[in-house]
Amino acid sequence: MPLHSDNPDSHGQYNRVWIPDNDEVWRPAEITADYKTGDNVLHLLLEDGTELDYPVDPKALPPLRNPDILVGENDLTALSYLHEPAVLHNLKVRFVESRLIYTYSGIILVAMNPYKQLPIYGDAIIHAYSGQNMGDMDPHIFAVAEEAYKQMARNNKNQSIIVSGESGAGKTVSARYAMRYFATVSRSTSNAQVEDKVLASNPITEAVGNAKTTRNDNSSRFGKYMEISFDKRYQIMGANMRTYLLEKSRVVSQSENERNYHIFYQLCSSARRPEFKHLKLASAEEFNYTNMGGNSVIEGVDDRANMIETQRTFCLLGLKEDFQMDVFKILAAILHLGNVEIIAVGDERSSVSQDDKHLSIFCELLDLESNKMARWLCHRKIITSSETVVKPMTKPQALNARDALAKKIYSHLFSFIVGRINKALQFSGKQHTFIGVLDIYGFETFDMNSFEQFCINYANEKLQQQFNLHVFKLEQEEYMKENIPWTLIDFYDNQPVIDLIEAKMGILDLLDEECLLPQGTDENWLQKLYNNFINKNPLFEKPRMSNSSFIIQHFADKVEYKSEGFLEKNRDTVYEDLIEILKNSKFQLCANFFQDNPIPISPFSSTIQVKSAKIVIKSPNKQFRTTVGNKFRSSLYLLMETLNATTPHYVRCIKPNDQKLAFEFDAKRVVQQLRACGVLETIRISSQSYPSRWTYIEFYSRYSILMFQQELSLTDKKQICKTVLQRLIQDPSQYQFGRTKIFFRAGQVAYLEKLRSDKLRQACIMIQKNMRGWLQRKKFLRIRQAAITIQQYIRGQRTVRQAITAAALKETWAAIVIQKHCRGYLVRRLCQLIRVAALTIQAFTRGFLARKKYRKMVEEQKALVLQKYARAWLARRRFQNIRRFVLNIQLSYRVQRLQKKLEDQNRDNNVLLERLTTLASNHSNDVETIQKLQQDLEKLATQKKTSDEKEKKHKDEYEQRVSKLENHNSELHQQKRQLEKELQEKTEEMKEKMDHLTKQLFADVQKEERQRIVLENNFHNQKQDYERKIELLMEEIKNLKYENEQLQNQIREEQQIQDGLKMEAEELANQAKTIPELQKEIELIQMQKMDVEKQLQYQKREMRDKMSEITMQLHESYDFADARSRLSTEDLGHLNEDGELWFAYEGLKKATRVLESHFQSQRENYEREIEGLNSKVEHLSQEITHLQKLFREENDINDSIRLQVARLTSENMMIPDLKQQISELQKQKMNLENHLQEETVRNKEKIDDLENLLHQNTEKNGTQRRVQQVQNEMYTKEKVKLIATSQETNNYIDNHQPEGENETKSKMWQDVAYLTMENTDLEEELDKKDRLIKKLQDQIKTLRKSIEIANEAPMPSTSKEYIGMLQYRSEDEAKIIQNLILELKPRGVVVNMIPGLPAHILFMCVRYADYLNDDGMLKSFMNMTVNGIKQVIKEHIEDFEMLSFWLSNTCHFLNCLKQYSGEEEFMKYNTPEQNKNILKHFDLSEYRQVLSDLAIKIYHQFIIVMENNIQPMIVPGMLEYESLQGISGLKPTGFRKRSSSIDDTDAYTMTSILQQLSYFYTTMCQNGLDSELLKQTVKQLFFLIGSVTLNSLFLRKDMCSCRKGMQIRCNISYLEEWLKDKNLQSSSAKETLEPLSQAAWLLQVKKTTDDDAKEIYERCTSLSAVQIVKILNSYTPIDDFEKRVAPSFVRKVQAMLNNRENSTLLMLDTKYLFQVTFPFTTSPHALEAIQIPSSFKLGFLTRI
Repeated sequence: MPLHSDNPDSHGQYNRVWIPDNDEVWRPAEITADYKTGDNVLHLLLEDGTELDYPVDPKALPPLRNPDILVGENDLTALSYLHEPAVLHNLKVRFVESRLIYTYSGIILVAMNPYKQLPIYGDAIIHAYSGQNMGDMDPHIFAVAEEAYKQMARNNKNQSIIVSGESGAGKTVSARYAMRYFATVSRSTSNAQVEDKVLASNPITEAVGNAKTTRNDNSSRFGKYMEISFDKRYQIMGANMRTYLLEKSRVVSQSENERNYHIFYQLCSSARRPEFKHLKLASAEEFNYTNMGGNSVIEGVDDRANMIETQRTFCLLGLKEDFQMDVFKILAAILHLGNVEIIAVGDERSSVSQDDKHLSIFCELLDLESNKMARWLCHRKIITSSETVVKPMTKPQALNARDALAKKIYSHLFSFIVGRINKALQFSGKQHTFIGVLDIYGFETFDMNSFEQFCINYANEKLQQQFNLHVFKLEQEEYMKENIPWTLIDFYDNQPVIDLIEAKMGILDLLDEECLLPQGTDENWLQKLYNNFINKNPLFEKPRMSNSSFIIQHFADKVEYKSEGFLEKNRDTVYEDLIEILKNSKFQLCANFFQDNPIPISPFSSTIQVKSAKIVIKSPNKQFRTTVGNKFRSSLYLLMETLNATTPHYVRCIKPNDQKLAFEFDAKRVVQQLRACGVLETIRISSQSYPSRWTYIEFYSRYSILMFQQELSLTDKKQICKTVLQRLIQDPSQYQFGRTKIFFRAGQVAYLEKLRSDKLRQACIMIQKNMRGWLQRKKFLRIRQAAITIQQYIRGQRTVRQAITAAALKETWAAIVIQKHCRGYLVRRLCQLIRVAALTIQAFTRGFLARKKYRKMVEEQKALVLQKYARAWLARRRFQNIRRFVLNIQLSYRVQRLQKKLEDQNRDNNVLLERLTTLASNHSNDVETIQKLQQDLEKLATQKKTSDEKEKKHKDEYEQRVSKLENHNSELHQQKRQLEKELQEKTEEMKEKMDHLTKQLFADVQKEERQRIVLENNFHNQKQDYERKIELLMEEIKNLKYENEQLQNQIREEQQIQDGLKMEAEELANQAKTIPELQKEIELIQMQKMDVEKQLQYQKREMRDKMSEITMQLHESYDFADARSRLSTEDLGHLNEDGELWFAYEGLKKATRVLESHFQSQRENYEREIEGLNSKVEHLSQEITHLQKLFREENDINDSIRLQVARLTSENMMIPDLKQQISELQKQKMNLENHLQEETVRNKEKIDDLENLLHQNTEKNGTQRRVQQVQNEMYTKEKVKLIATSQETNNYIDNHQPEGENETKSKMWQDVAYLTMENTDLEEELDKKDRLIKKLQDQIKTLRKSIEIANEAPMPSTSKEYIGMLQYRSEDEAKIIQNLILELKPRGVVVNMIPGLPAHILFMCVRYADYLNDDGMLKSFMNMTVNGIKQVIKEHIEDFEMLSFWLSNTCHFLNCLKQYSGEEEFMKYNTPEQNKNILKHFDLSEYRQVLSDLAIKIYHQFIIVMENNIQPMIVPGMLEYESLQGISGLKPTGFRKRSSSIDDTDAYTMTSILQQLSYFYTTMCQNGLDSELLKQTVKQLFFLIGSVTLNSLFLRKDMCSCRKGMQIRCNISYLEEWLKDKNLQSSSAKETLEPLSQAAWLLQVKKTTDDDAKEIYERCTSLSAVQIVKILNSYTPIDDFEKRVAPSFVRKVQAMLNNRENSTLLMLDTKYLFQVTFPFTTSPHALEAIQIPSSFKLGFLTRI
């Protein structure tokens, strides 16, 4: 049955209840006898052991206690029984035992004042709460502030934090911490001073508005609403402040042990400072207004230092010294005014001496006329309708007038300071949202309550009404969100009290009405109250023993108010004569206070635009607005409008005791405040509905122990929870199933906890029962076995004594002898039978193996035949490919010869043309001929244009063809074989075209020669026919033009052909570059083969020698004649019958001979195969050298074209593949050698074993067969290995070349198509320039000369030695930085690069500048490099891979500058070749420092990026995720709980952290980061993981349990295993997790005895005393079987830790960075061997 506090069945024996107590309010007790319905007495046992018969009312039984597992919860609403004693006890346990000052009560944060500084408000705590959900961490003021900030950002709705409580409860501090939180988390980078200004307003307002009271040393004597404004980025942009009801009476009067406002004492303590001497101040004891309390000093407070702080905050707000001095002058004037002595003159008059010192100072400071002030302080003017009368005042009246003036001046000054603060906090731009922090007085009740307490309690009534409505609204929203039927909840509505105070003809209206009457008195007003409300309003009462007081029943308590002073305080009047004097003051600030334009109530009423959520009552009468009550009511209306338009968050500050003792709990005072602040009302509202709320996953995890196996088999956990709950709780009205939660009524969770603890207790009993039974059975069996053993020995000894005689001994001995002989006979007979059977089996088995071996040899012979034909086919194919290449080379050679012939013919044509031009110059007067020539030239130009148009059309068509070819690139790959055939056909066509061109060229040459002869004859013989010859010449010129055009076309075609051939030659040259490397690899392989062959031959010799020795030993050791002589005749008969032994011996000898001959033939075959391989290798090397020569020649011819093609083609990826294949082949060779060495060792061991067996078993048959069989197996293994080795070599040689050819052909075809398109563009350019024949001929000459120069260029030697420099020009520096730094993508190039390749390239350029001894060039390059790295880091500031890449390269560049600096400490690890590359002329130590600083900057940003990536995973993975089965221990979290679901798949786990770490590690390794630097990085990451996890553990009480300690230790082991897997144990990363590891151990260790305390003291050396005590106080049991840590044990540990000197901070600094060092590591890479990949686009750099 579920438990209820009003259910008699729940008050059974052993249940615990709460009973009222006069001292402790509530006392716990245990029921000793079951309570029966109708009983009037409850039998109880108190905690001190006394029994009590407690009288009870059957209708109202004592409230039940919660289970111990629920005590100390973060949220009071998580308690199963919600009532006053449960709340009080939970707060006491948290505050006194756990030292936790914050507790949730639904939406309220209850804050207990510890009266002690706690280390829970640092920036680390702020960052820990930032971004967290409210239920994720322990209750804290920062959690409420974060919730408000998050809701503002999420919903774009204004928020309010309402901080209330008694004086001394900590309201001001709580509000200050909330504002500090907003200033920290929303700090703006552009306007960083706004947050500081907002925080700086607190010290000023506390100085002028706070004072020491009997309850609080820093009590706020006014209400404050600070409105913090945010922009659209949710950063603070300004603030507004509104104040309420300043306690002005404190300026002129204070009670005993109280002080005036702090600012007065700060001024007096600074009186001797030079800047304050003109104020003529003295100590506070000398002024009446500061000495009324009798004690002007606060212990631990330095007023002088606070004055300096106040001045500093004034300056921070922009209020300069002039303004400050004006304020201080007014404050000093108020103090002097209080010391003005008023003398009584009789009973009706008073006077002030004009020589009064303080009066003169007062008038001097405010620039007033002292005689007028002295007069009107003692007189007042009464104006009637007929006359004006000056009436003297008595001394009490004059004192009241003086004090009223002081209060008025201070009130105006306070409003003025607040206005200036608001002006300093004004902001430009539009406010997006705001968060208001209301620091207002709580409900107050004293022995003497006056007008101030009345206004305060009125304000609290309004706030309580708003609070009740908000709580009711939240409950309704929760029910609607969970689809729970909503039932109306009865809650207290205090609207009648509010109506009593503020309604029409209410208390305030009657007070204002009485204030309007000239003769109005407090007694008349009180009488009106009696007449209007007594017996008419139940909330208003008249005290029995007083006629000057009235009682109001507030929501918290009844309060009795004294009517004395109500009217005076409500009027707040100062005589007009004094006001006029102050108006005429020459001190402008003072005069402004009393001008006719009143200061508005709120300087921000115009800026605040809020929409009220509730209609509020407006005052109907305007004349009431002048009173204090009316002003306060108006400001309260505005405040309620603001609060109703925002989302409120509540902080209720509680004062635990009146003595201000640290962590002392006064139950009476706390209960009084809980009732007053609405916490118990919240509890009451929650308890009426469904106060306990669990998510389905929490319920499943907690109560799975109560589920049956059949229920657990269901897949839907939600349905499981419903089924189990319906079975456990029969009454369905006690719970409701929501969408994501289960709602329980009060007491149901306690009932479930009881069922769970009973089930666990039964399980424990069952385990104990079986364990104890097993131990007893084991003990019984051990005793029984011992008894049997003892009986056995005793009985045996007795039997022996009775049975042993001489006859029996003889008979026993005789029987033993007979048994021995009989058993020996039987065993020998059986052995002979087994031996014969074994020999038969061996014979058949060996025959089977011999036949199998023969078949295998036949198969191997066939395989050899197939290999022979296959290799022959491959060789023929390789020969055909080589012949094809040779034909191409021959064709290019023939083209060159034809070009030379063309050049010769062109020279002759040039001579002829020169002669023709001389003839034309001699006859220049022939104008008509010239005109005809010009016309012809114009025709040629037109023809040229038409031809250009045709060529453009042709080019467009060609481009279309190219685009089609590009689109069908995939089809071209599929038609690869067909393209190869087309290539062959094209080569044949090219041959035919070349033949045709040669024939045409020869015909043209002959024709030109004939024309030249005819021209010469005509020139010498027929001068008179000159005109006819000119016409002939013109025809010949036309022919020549036509022929030149044909030649030009032919030359273009030849250029296309030549370009194609050059492209092919270039590809062959590129491939030829790899041939020397391949040749070297082949030579190495050949050398390795020679070594292997030598080893094999040496092993074979040894084996042959050993075999010969073995056979000799067999022949020598075995004497056949002796063996025959030993045999009997019967045995010889047996031998003659089957002949087994003899024939076996003869067969063995024959087999030995056959095996020797077979081994000899195999050895010869192996040698022949090896010779054949050697010949093939030599032949292949000859072919390669021949091809290499041809390729070098072609490479020399096409050197200039190769440069252009290199820019257009991508990097040839064939070389890395070949290198990788070679490296794999080397690995295979190494494995082969290792395997051969192992086999030789094994063979030697086997031969030694065989020798030993032969010496020992020479008489046994079949020994030689075994030996030869072992030898045959070894020989066959060696043969297989050799064949495999030769096959691998042949496959590599055969397969490597065709792949390269296919790739070369495909690339040749693509490049030919691309270059033909470029050639068309070149042809267009040539056509534009060749409009005249002479220019065309000149360009042909220059082209031929360039070809001749290319032909004459020396062949680049592959054996050229490089000196580790890169030549560049100064104008190329920008390109180097752009291509190598700014545009380099690390991910695409790091795979095939050596580590730090960009750094090595940069250093090679530095070496070149150093080699030139060019200071300017070097400085320019270094500066551009540093700036380039800075720029790329700035552009990729959040890119982890880019930061890792450039951190690695910066360190490599720095190491190169050190390694080649010439300094001995850096050169000692260099090789002689590296020492040749040191810098010669410049010392770059300054740049080394610059690079070191840059590397540190990159490293810090690198760490920040990694921390930002991994930090969100740490708490979910290390703390929240539960990987260990059976340790989940979820508890109820109340109203403030985390939103969870059944399947939380997106949550981070420990695997997520390990995967992120592995990603970091892999990226850093790929980028070549130094191992030591990598270890430092991992250490920093592990420190972050440990510190963040530990900080979160400190702030999460729900995580401080034994089971969570086990989980944390498991997660730490995962991290340690990761370190071990990555070989990072030496990185000291494990040590950074030591505090977390010790914290996990502390959660698991026993915490009871003194030895436990000592062990904790000795083990937890990495944790501070504060941290250890925090964990012990926060330790939370998950089950009833765990015990809480006793406060006495905590005190023991704390006493031991007092001697330890360590930090007093609770949180670890997660932003701490270990000092980074960049280790110097020499580069193993030779600068001479470094090559630049073409992907770097640095073709303009030249290796020297």
